Amino acid sequence: MNQGTDTFNALIRKPIAFLPIAMSITALSLLGFVGVAYGIAREPDEGALAHVWQLLMAGQLPILAVFLVRSLPRLPWSTAGVFAVQITAMLAAMAPVYFLGL
Repeated sequence: MNQGTDTFNALIRKPIAFLPIAMSITALSLLGFVGVAYGIAREPDEGALAHVWQLLMAGQLPILAVFLVRSLPRLPWSTAGVFAVQITAMLAAMAPVYFLGL
């Protein structure tokens, strides 16, 4: 393997890098659970699960900011790759809410 792949793999294993990805996957799984358990319907009152989803998504932002501030000056290309994975996971968790109008 080359040096870039090694630094990417080492960087994504750090908790500050994989925690936002795990939070996005958890938020997406929560949407799947709600869809299977309760059905997909827009309700006038948001329930507790919707608030948990919102907290998971909003809680990623400070972690992403700290990750970028700490890693970008030292490893710009690896940080950009990990950040792209983080943003992709975040968008994947937001897509069902947008497309299903939840």
